[in-house]
Amino acid sequence: MSASGVAGAGHGGGRIPIRRTYGIEMNVLLARPDGIGDQILCLPSATALKRAMPQARVTFLSSVYAAPVLHHHADLDEIWTVTGREPLRELIAMFRRGIDAVVFLKPFRRLMWAAFLARVPIRVATGYRWYSVLANRRIYEHRKDFSKHEIEYNVGMLRGLGVSVGSAAPPRLVLTDEEREAARRRLSGLGVPRVVLHPGGFAARRWRIESYRDLAEHLQRAGMQVVLTGSPGEAAQFSKDVLSQRPLPEGTVNLMGTLSVRELMALIAESHAVVSGATGPAHIAAGLEVPNVSLFDPRRNNLPTRWKPLGFGVVLRPDVPTCEKCIYEACPYWDCLDRLTVETVAEQVRQVIAKRAPLKVVHV
Repeated sequence: MSASGVAGAGHGGGRIPIRRTYGIEMNVLLARPDGIGDQILCLPSATALKRAMPQARVTFLSSVYAAPVLHHHADLDEIWTVTGREPLRELIAMFRRGIDAVVFLKPFRRLMWAAFLARVPIRVATGYRWYSVLANRRIYEHRKDFSKHEIEYNVGMLRGLGVSVGSAAPPRLVLTDEEREAARRRLSGLGVPRVVLHPGGFAARRWRIESYRDLAEHLQRAGMQVVLTGSPGEAAQFSKDVLSQRPLPEGTVNLMGTLSVRELMALIAESHAVVSGATGPAHIAAGLEVPNVSLFDPRRNNLPTRWKPLGFGVVLRPDVPTCEKCIYEACPYWDCLDRLTVETVAEQVRQVIAKRAPLKVVHV
């Protein structure tokens, strides 16, 4: 078996008959109830599946939090959600809702167990976990080598359905005219260009949140309009660590903690650039064809090769050695992301707005 092979189990390893339901060729569930960015990078799998099997009914199993980013996508017929706290019996009942095949784009063990107990005819998953025996179509491809983009890995899982998918298209997100108009009204008092700063993700190895305030000042002096976004928790942390020390520059619009996911999407769509870490808003911007400046730390599991947004803009990465994991103050490069100066980020914002060039990776 090659490193990228597909193995079958059950029924002697032969093809499992596909159940026909109401004239639909196949009911397929794509499963990855995960974060916003992770799920955006799964959308090309739905597009590739619809291209290969136009009559298939494609459902996406999402986390409750991230599900709104998938709404109105032409290649998804339905979206199911889970919280991760459901009893096993509820998950089994869910998988018995007429599903012919489930593709686990990420191998969640309880979900795989539920699909097995529900006797879903085709269950596709990686072959490299101890619980992979719960799948009867197994894909043998290590993602930990980081040789491809996450989209390519996700689309490659469709091989377990016996379809040829070809190349993967970048993800595209969909907004309604009403959502865009509401964002325009919200931003009506601001001039252009408008830049969204999303200082989210307060775990170690993120750009200092004080730097986002300094960046707002720098951009406004350069004639740009700044909007801050983030979750309610991030808003509270930002207020405690930053605003208690010094207020934002006059004219900055602080919408942290006030927007739904769909409102954030629409706000980004009506802006001219987004600055964030390696997180969901960077992929939202890419999916809406808005330039972004993404700040990536040097950990190996955050390599741009696998995780960069696929759109316009730039990934900034400190010019330090790639590390296997963060060892905090013991590392001689503990200040890695702080080496990305406010002036450097501001200049990249100016460039991505002016050029709207395909995304590139820059080591600074």
